[in-house]
Amino acid sequence: MISSSMARRLRVYVAAGLAMTAGWVAPALAGGAMATGGLTSQPIGHYDFCKLHPGECSIRPTNLAPATMSDGLMRKLLNVTARVNAAVKPMSDMDIYGKDEVWAYPDKGVGDCEDYVLEKRRQLSRMSISLADLLITVVRKPDGEGHAVLTVRTDEGDYVLDNLTDKVKPWDATGYRFLKRQAIDNTGRWVSIRGGQQVLVGAVQ
Repeated sequence: MISSSMARRLRVYVAAGLAMTAGWVAPALAGGAMATGGLTSQPIGHYDFCKLHPGECSIRPTNLAPATMSDGLMRKLLNVTARVNAAVKPMSDMDIYGKDEVWAYPDKGVGDCEDYVLEKRRQLSRMSISLADLLITVVRKPDGEGHAVLTVRTDEGDYVLDNLTDKVKPWDATGYRFLKRQAIDNTGRWVSIRGGQQVLVGAVQ
């Protein structure tokens, strides 16, 4: 049953036209926050990224509370998702760099899934969203392939920004199996996601 406050909020979203965009999934459908476990191995691509950008991997946010969901926040998530997805041409690391697992900002307009995530995270961080709420996340797609998405923590559940769709979905409505993500209190550390499986991509301890 939807509470009266939730019903009012849903009416606000509809009135704002967000529900008509086909890119928004109502907060009432959110499955809450992911259940995370202890520290786990860092993906090799992020390890190499941190060697090049050490300052980005030693941030310890002080405010660990999830972001407050609002129509304004949802508009930001939708706009950044659509803008980055449109601006970056999908291309494999092998085609760009001649090797696999290179995580980099897509400043040249091309990149793979991790690069989309990095750019969305960068843009949303510049909009004053805490890095504790913008978490690079490794998942497994239904076909078994590894994939990266951006998890956004909110007080109405965790949402996912994905380069494969412009929709912003609750994490448990994506069809993915969630494996690991950045820790909320340290941008250089990673935690397991309970119920996940062993990652099939290279990782370092």
